[in-house]
Amino acid sequence: MGDEARLAERHFIEVRDLKVHFPRKTGWGKPKQVVHAVDGVSFTIAKGRVLAIVGESGSGKTTTALAMMRLGPITAGSIHMGDQDVTALQGEALRDFRRHLQMVFQDPYSALNPRWRVGDIIRAPLDVLGIGDMASREARVLSLMEAVGLRAEQRHLFPHQFSGGQRQRINIARALAPQPALLVCDEPVSALDVAVRAQTLNLLKRLQHQFQLTYAFISHDMSVVEYMADEVVVMLLGQVVEQAPRAQFFKAPQHPYSQALLASVPSVRNAAVRPVPRVRISGEPGSPINPAPGCRFASRCPLAQARCREQTPLLRDVGGSTVACHLV
Repeated sequence: MGDEARLAERHFIEVRDLKVHFPRKTGWGKPKQVVHAVDGVSFTIAKGRVLAIVGESGSGKTTTALAMMRLGPITAGSIHMGDQDVTALQGEALRDFRRHLQMVFQDPYSALNPRWRVGDIIRAPLDVLGIGDMASREARVLSLMEAVGLRAEQRHLFPHQFSGGQRQRINIARALAPQPALLVCDEPVSALDVAVRAQTLNLLKRLQHQFQLTYAFISHDMSVVEYMADEVVVMLLGQVVEQAPRAQFFKAPQHPYSQALLASVPSVRNAAVRPVPRVRISGEPGSPINPAPGCRFASRCPLAQARCREQTPLLRDVGGSTVACHLV
C-alpha cells in the first residue's frame, strides 16, 4: 500500500504537549528571557472535520499553525498525522511529506508573487514537489481554477488583475494543488469585505466535502467559527483552556475566558436561544515572557481565587468539554 493510500486511512491529526519558546534579547547583565508563545498545547483533529482554534491576538494561534506546518521552530512535543511523527521528519522526508500539509494564509495580497502569472502560481507546489508531468500539472491547474470559481483563460493574468476575494481563491487553489490531507486556514477571510467573506467561507465548505479535507481553522471571529467548525479549541497565552464540540461550546461555554469571548460578540439572537454568561474582564493580558504559575487568565478573571494564581489548572473533562479551570 502506498503512502497516499495509508494516509487516507489515518483517522486524525494529534498534537501532543506542543511547545514553541523563543529566546528574547535583553540588555547587558540582565537575566535571560524566554517567550512562551506556545506552552504545552494538545488537541486532536478527526479526519474530515474542522477544528477551529480561537483566542485573542497573542494567544499563540498562528504560532501553533506554523509549527503544525513545520514552518516554524518546535521546542518540544510532537505532531502526528496518523502514525507519522511529523516533528521527526527532516530533509528530503519532510519535503516529500509537505504535499499532505498545506496552508491558506491570511493576507491574499502579500501571499502571491506579483511577477508570476496565476497558472504558474497554482502549479508551483506540483513543480517543487515533482508531482506528475507537465501535462497532468496543467490539467490539475485548470481543474482547480474551475473548482474555486475562476475561468481557465484567467491563468495568464497577474495577481494585481484580481480582486481580494479572487486572490484568496487563487491561494486556496494553490494549497489544494498537491491534494493535501490537512489544510491549515489562518484567518482566511479577515482581510476580505463582509460580502466576499461569506462567499469564501461557502467555497471552503464546499471544497472540504468535495476533496474530503481536514481543516485546522484559525480565527478570532466567533461568527465565522460558529459557521465553519465542528470542534472548538480556545487558546490563551500559549495554552489551551477549553475544547468542546461547536454546538456545546456556543450553547454553554465553560471557561470564564470562553464566556468572555462569546459575550463580547454582538448578536441579534434572543438570549433564550443562546444564553451566554456575562463575564466582564478588566486589566491587561498577562505576559508570555517567563509566565508566572497559576491560571493565565487569573489577573483578569472576576472569579479568580488564591489557588488560581498559585496552581496551574489542568485540562479535565467537564460534561463533554475539556476545560482548564479550578472553578468549573
